[in-house]
Amino acid sequence: MSQAPFSQEDISEGEDIDWTNEQEQWNTYKLADGTIMKVKLVLKGVKRLKKHLPDGTPIYMIMSDNVVRVINVPENLKLKPKQSGMKPV
Repeated sequence: MSQAPFSQEDISEGEDIDWTNEQEQWNTYKLADGTIMKVKLVLKGVKRLKKHLPDGTPIYMIMSDNVVRVINVPENLKLKPKQSGMKPV
């Protein structure tokens, strides 16, 4: 197993960087089973480490969520909805 590229100390010494949302886009994928899936990365935080690439560029870490929407699922993949065990009020 390879060693992680950054230590916990590298991360804790990094500087939290403020940011503003300029644009978020959905990536759309067609799966082999015919399903269409949309995926979007949503940034939650940015940290600039005190490390640099060989060309001098600072290294950034991000905290993010992936938002996934499944659309256009072929009918043969869908199950029939289950009957609710709750009685209407």
